[in-house]
Amino acid sequence: METEAMIDDLRAASRRLVRELGFMGGDFAGTKLSPSAVHALIEIEREGVAARDLASLLRLEKSSVSRMLRKLVQAGYVAEAIADEDGRAKRLSLTAKGMEQLAEIHAFAREQVSSALSRLEPGQDRVVLDGLSLYAAALAHQQRRERQAPAIEIVSGYQTGLIARITEMHAHYYANYGLGRTFEMLVSGGLADFTARLDNPRNEIWSVRKGPHIYGSIAIDGEDLGDDIAHLRWFIVDDQVRGTGAGRKLLSAALDFVDAHGFKETQLWTFSGLAAARHLYEAHGFVLAEEWIGSQWGKEVTEQRFVRPAKDGA
Repeated sequence: METEAMIDDLRAASRRLVRELGFMGGDFAGTKLSPSAVHALIEIEREGVAARDLASLLRLEKSSVSRMLRKLVQAGYVAEAIADEDGRAKRLSLTAKGMEQLAEIHAFAREQVSSALSRLEPGQDRVVLDGLSLYAAALAHQQRRERQAPAIEIVSGYQTGLIARITEMHAHYYANYGLGRTFEMLVSGGLADFTARLDNPRNEIWSVRKGPHIYGSIAIDGEDLGDDIAHLRWFIVDDQVRGTGAGRKLLSAALDFVDAHGFKETQLWTFSGLAAARHLYEAHGFVLAEEWIGSQWGKEVTEQRFVRPAKDGA
């Protein structure tokens, strides 16, 4: 199993490799071209690719590739032609100038690699080749998995299994803080009651979806507190999507709903010790209004109430 030290050392070596190869700026491969342009010339020579395929090969946005190709064509390095088999596709090829430039790139790169290998002990060149090949293949495998994984989306309204899934996420997460049966009963009961009131246009619930599965939730209850106060409830994100921005997207969706409906303020209840959640609340305009020792969730904790006033002009 990889240790943190091994991972950090590998990251450091990767950063140094990127810098030494010139990816951070300045001349790249002995040219005035960008790293992406150099790689494009190599792929065009090796594959004879269509313009629409280049973005996938280079792992770049299509708009970025389009701008880069336009510059290479204007500079006289690349020629475009309509592919016979598909009138919508543009087949790319190197011009004589492009082939000359690429020959210089290959000569520079071969000299760069040869010079570095000459400083190694006998047999270490094979270690370098095998290591880089294995590492590149592992990274490519991970990239393929990420591209094939369903995208995260924020969906409003009731979804099949929503009550059970939100209750499950809360039960497992807050068990880490000693909350058990009483807490789980309160979550499931409150959700069941709220879901029955979703026909009220001032109530709404959102979930994080990834394919058919639910990985997070948040709700605005516009009724239970009365006095035109929105109650933010059941905000949670599963560990599998933490760090993806899903939490911020959920909170933004809920607060946009609050502002659009003109609530005079939003309140939420939580307890002390959830530093990441508190930081997120405060970044979105909530302030701590009061705290006290309580046990409404089945264990004595320092309960807190946060308040977010209406936006100016709302």
